[in-house]
Amino acid sequence: MSLSIGIVGLPNVGKSTLFTALTRKGGLSANYPFATIDPNVGIVDVPDERLNKLAEMVHPAKIVPASVEFVDIAGLVKGANEGEGLGNQFLANIRNCDAICEVVRFFKDPNVMRETGRTGEFVDPAADVDTIQTELILADLGSLERSIPKLEKEAKRDKEMKPRLDVAKRLQDWLNQGNRAATLDLTDDERAAAHDLFLLTMKPILYVANCDEDQLHDDLTIQGQKAIPICAEVEAELADLDAEEAAEYLESMGLEHSGLETLAQAAYHLLGLQSFFTAGPKEVRAWTVRIGAKAPEAAGVIHSDFEKGFIKAETISYDDYVSLGGEQGAKEAGRMRMEGKDYVVQDGDVMVFRFNV
Repeated sequence: MSLSIGIVGLPNVGKSTLFTALTRKGGLSANYPFATIDPNVGIVDVPDERLNKLAEMVHPAKIVPASVEFVDIAGLVKGANEGEGLGNQFLANIRNCDAICEVVRFFKDPNVMRETGRTGEFVDPAADVDTIQTELILADLGSLERSIPKLEKEAKRDKEMKPRLDVAKRLQDWLNQGNRAATLDLTDDERAAAHDLFLLTMKPILYVANCDEDQLHDDLTIQGQKAIPICAEVEAELADLDAEEAAEYLESMGLEHSGLETLAQAAYHLLGLQSFFTAGPKEVRAWTVRIGAKAPEAAGVIHSDFEKGFIKAETISYDDYVSLGGEQGAKEAGRMRMEGKDYVVQDGDVMVFRFNV
């Protein structure tokens, strides 16, 4: 599944430093505004210890983890909805992403300029978040102002368009109160009707607090939501270490996982995704499927022919697979299930699909 998360934030909050560490790509990182103009794109593995456990049992030729696409988008400034800075480009790039990862500056560094020209010692996370939220809301209001007149004309000709018009007007009122579209209580039908409005504030969002090293153990919240504390400088150092050295470094700081591992997993789940596994001598692989997907859809992730000709799915839960010594042990214990078209795939299922060509 090709799903992407846009890394956004005001200029000089550490987005590009974070992206470079996240993807281990040599993206441009600088201490002045608009150093990032064209978006960088990187595919990031989703850490999953279950893959290693399966590999220990199966001894495959290779291990293939799930992945998430991150897009490093140019910094946004006040007035972006009217084209200030690189606003138009920013909004176009974020519109193409499935979710938003907003990096917020908590670190203090007098050598890193803020977009307003103030020194790096002045840090105001709440104001920075408010700036971006306001710009996205204003951009959405602009979109609705253009869409609603068209929807009114269409609704007069086609009654089936009226639900979309009604939702658009509700969202317009909600946004005018300073709220993100995603926080409006909508039914499933209303949410489906709103989908084609392509509102930026309808996208799911997670927050990264780019902090100093001594803040990594703090409980940092943004907009009432728990933020992922990450020290971009620490992550950049970790990116240059091998696995053993990185583990020792994290242990010395009292951390079990790097901030980037936590971020990749959080981003994966933010998109409403989960993993099922295939395990054999050629490879152990995590396949990405949306939460709530049924067995044929999961088969289609591997190959479209699997979905078209789906018959059954041999399914073993991850816990049963590990505790019973693999596929043969699960079979002997009666824990391998033959699931049909209505089976809802569970996170961690180990599956083999039967299909007609």
